[in-house]
Amino acid sequence: MQPIQLFDLASRQAEWLTIRQQVVAGNIANANTPKFRAKDVTPFDAVLDNSNINMARTNPAHLSGNDFSDSGDIDVKDAALDQEIGVQESGNTVGLAEELSKSGDIKRQYDLNTSLVSSFNRMMLMTVRR
Repeated sequence: MQPIQLFDLASRQAEWLTIRQQVVAGNIANANTPKFRAKDVTPFDAVLDNSNINMARTNPAHLSGNDFSDSGDIDVKDAALDQEIGVQESGNTVGLAEELSKSGDIKRQYDLNTSLVSSFNRMMLMTVRR
């Protein structure tokens, strides 16, 4: 039986979301630290582009694909400078409003990820029961 790539993809996104949440939490925790530079992770699109996740080929006329491979290419980097806050007098670049917005976005993405996996799991269980 071949592995289901949806679960691999959901797992990869959950890993990315976990790392991003840790980075955002660190930014919020250091909002008052002098000379602290806000950080962010590479976008998930970039992680997907480097992950070699392709569709399985069921017919020779279809596109060829490779198996999912964990490339470990989630990089933490300095975040782009928030134009609204800029660099504060203390040298800090953390914008709390932006970080809280990122945190809410991460929660929505976690919820979507969980919902999709749960729905797919229910669908698979329904087909097995028949």
